Amino acid sequence: MMTKIYDDDRIYFPEDPELRVLGDREKLAQWRHRMTGPAFIRIGRRIGYHGTDLNAYLSAQRVDPNGEAA
Repeated sequence: MMTKIYDDDRIYFPEDPELRVLGDREKLAQWRHRMTGPAFIRIGRRIGYHGTDLNAYLSAQRVDPNGEAA
């Protein structure tokens, strides 16, 4: 199992520095527009990312060049 980068019980917003791991605010906006990237939630006009969704997205991006299971 991979180490969790994000707190599962927290909502992250695009301006939070922790999201720089994924890219800048513009990159996140492009992903939302293209319906790619991590799952997100709408809170009124604001966008948020639940920590569990961010951790799941990062885990799904795992590439093992040796073909070994996690």
